[in-house]
Amino acid sequence: MGRAAAWWLLLWVLLVATAWAEDPYLFFTWNVTYGSISPLGRPQQGILINGQFPGPNINSTTNNNIVINVFNNLDEPFLLTWSGIQHRKNSWMDGMPGTNCPILPGANFTYHYQVKDQIGSYFYFPSTGMHRAGGGFGGLRVNSRLLIPVPYPDPEDVYTVLIGDWYNKDHKTLQRILDMGRTLARPNGVLINGESHRAGEADDGSRKPLFTMKPDKVYNYRICNVGLRNTLNFRIQDHPLKLVEMDGSHTVQNVYESLDIHVGQCFSVLVTANQPVKRYYMVASSRFTKYDLSAVALIAYEAAPAEAPSAELPPSPVGWAWSLNQFRSFRWNLTASAARPNPQGSYHYGGIEITRTIKIANTAGTVDGKLRYAVNGVSFVHPSDSTPLKLAEYYGVADKVFKYDVIGDEPPATDDRNNIKLDVVVINGTFRNFVEIVFENHEKGVQSWHVDGYSFFAVGMDVGKWSPKSRKNYNLLDAVSRHTIQVYPKSWTAILLTIDNAGLWNIRSNHLQRNYLGQQLYLSVLSPERSLRDEYNLPDIHPTCGIVQGLPLPPPYTI
Repeated sequence: MGRAAAWWLLLWVLLVATAWAEDPYLFFTWNVTYGSISPLGRPQQGILINGQFPGPNINSTTNNNIVINVFNNLDEPFLLTWSGIQHRKNSWMDGMPGTNCPILPGANFTYHYQVKDQIGSYFYFPSTGMHRAGGGFGGLRVNSRLLIPVPYPDPEDVYTVLIGDWYNKDHKTLQRILDMGRTLARPNGVLINGESHRAGEADDGSRKPLFTMKPDKVYNYRICNVGLRNTLNFRIQDHPLKLVEMDGSHTVQNVYESLDIHVGQCFSVLVTANQPVKRYYMVASSRFTKYDLSAVALIAYEAAPAEAPSAELPPSPVGWAWSLNQFRSFRWNLTASAARPNPQGSYHYGGIEITRTIKIANTAGTVDGKLRYAVNGVSFVHPSDSTPLKLAEYYGVADKVFKYDVIGDEPPATDDRNNIKLDVVVINGTFRNFVEIVFENHEKGVQSWHVDGYSFFAVGMDVGKWSPKSRKNYNLLDAVSRHTIQVYPKSWTAILLTIDNAGLWNIRSNHLQRNYLGQQLYLSVLSPERSLRDEYNLPDIHPTCGIVQGLPLPPPYTI
């Protein structure tokens, strides 16, 4: 064999080995405990991960396998969910009560999932009860692989910023209030990475800056609203924000003085350190409320004097029309080399025929004198025997746990707040159909909705009621592919998606009070072929509970 032939054989062997090599693994062990925290200046019980509040950040890369062994040392069942991670073919790792048995006190469970074909900024949080109001959340970053360039130069550093409103009551107290049928009062403050400060508070050098920057360098700030109910406006003194990514998609790089970030959303911005060398404030403040909640955090240039920043904070915008217009300025970066949404080719979404339209209307009312929130007139409740819905489907006993399609594709003609029903809400989706979902908000407050298992195209948003004529104003070219979207008061929002990810997926309000009191549902997407090409079998590590416990395993999916 000549040298040239030998070289080509070696190259072929290397290519084959690379093709069959498994993607890298990241391993974590997390201990979930209670602990005393004082984010608003008074002690309260918090939920810590490895003693941290907020929890540790996950720094991963596209296609990494993430393995997290979670030990529950609380006195209640516990689960974590990974907001925005699609879990392709693997809703078993979604960490929602509809898909997973909870981790019992004193027990552990190992999550194993792959951040397949994704990039961007995400976060995780507890999905059980009102645990999110106690902590247990943290940032989750998915970097692009080195072979795939991002549409901007490498920043000097990357910073995770978790903003959100907060109560000074612990999660158990908040849960008791809701269980009694009462609404929660307004939050007590806003946190930035678990702390709340006001301008001028210990900023004379006694407080360490949250982040530091070198002059003339560019930094990537990944900002997620992990709060409970309020949209927050984010801004930095004297520093414009160049938006480069949101909810896992590169965007056209517009520059903003501030950004409205709704509950559950993550934005990634570039900040250039080209101002005088001193200290500055980043600001997060509430929007669309009669009350004003805000917090600041220190940013300092290296070698900056230990002097307080100017107390003159950049103003927050006024009104939600401004916010709606900002949404309309967001565009997907079609020229960026990055992971594309599944199925491949769906980024030409404007030419795909819609096969089904589902309208989802949020309502509020009472059942037996207690506050409830509903979707199309039905308020979600978990099965009385706590059987995860996905397990009931997999074991063939779904009919003993819930009925499909207890709500229709159209909301009731009138919002009857006194006629809300309680039920397990699961709607059937036809595998690989291209679906239009219209969120209708008939109330006075801004809503925020999330779809597990998918990214969708947020194509339209406007005031009033949606009608088929509204499609004439859809963005059918470069709407951002994302997983969470807002709906303004007395308005609608339309999204398009291909439901090709087999499994059971939660569609929910991101507002914790609404979610806890029934404003959510599940979308069941079954593979007609029961094939491993479409969905994984129940993992060996997955516990069983409810009525499926002790039942023989059904025949496994095969290729």
